[in-house]
Amino acid sequence: MPEETFKVWIDRWGLTPDGAPFASLGGRLLPVRQDGVAAMLKISHAPEEIAGGTLMAWWGGQGAAPVLGHDGEALLMVRAQGPISLAEMARSDQDDEASRIICAALDDLHAPRAGKLPATLRPLPDWFAQLRPAAQRHGGVLAKAYDMSRQLLADPREVCVLHGDAHHGNFLDFGELGWLAIDPKGLIGDRGYDYANLLCNPDLATAVTPGRIARQVQVVAQAANLEPVRTLQWLLAYAGLSASWTLSDGDNPAGALQIAEIAAAELGL
Repeated sequence: MPEETFKVWIDRWGLTPDGAPFASLGGRLLPVRQDGVAAMLKISHAPEEIAGGTLMAWWGGQGAAPVLGHDGEALLMVRAQGPISLAEMARSDQDDEASRIICAALDDLHAPRAGKLPATLRPLPDWFAQLRPAAQRHGGVLAKAYDMSRQLLADPREVCVLHGDAHHGNFLDFGELGWLAIDPKGLIGDRGYDYANLLCNPDLATAVTPGRIARQVQVVAQAANLEPVRTLQWLLAYAGLSASWTLSDGDNPAGALQIAEIAAAELGL
């Protein structure tokens, strides 16, 4: 992404650069200030990232970082400056509290909003499209995950707008504003889906610590008012989906498959 692209938005929104640009998987970002307010300018190039920017604006700062400007590929949002990391909390003796913080933020994101839904939202069944061919090709726990996904997607409950990538790194410390989300995928479907990814995080070593998934399923289910068994079912389906994405990228899906195996064992499958 040429730096000239940043300049267009710097001029339009009256921004002052406040750090070096850096890359993410979906685009480039530049710390800036607008009228003294610390902000982040993100220029996306992936369709799902652009859709995520639309959703961020629609959330209106309720559960997500406040948006100061949005136009197509460009998103300007308030910058998180708090010192606390949910990932570090989860790796220490505050794992339960980190999960509860994410659940509370998701409650805000899932709350109904007035007005028309963003046209860019993707239905959850479409999001699972890659799991079926992966299960047919590889079988094993991927077949169990696919069967579970079919069951869950055929019986959606509490359908709402979903973040779609709710892990510890996507909920940041905004100081007085609290813990707010960034980088959504922009999905719509069963509310339970949004809690599966946090059970796979903040990293594989933490997630597969003996007994950790069973405990966090109980913590999350209580905090989010979910059924523990259905939470495990979504975890199995999501871990299978994650493995199918990894396979399609030509990478090793061992981590996601390990989590899927744990979830299947907890379900007695």
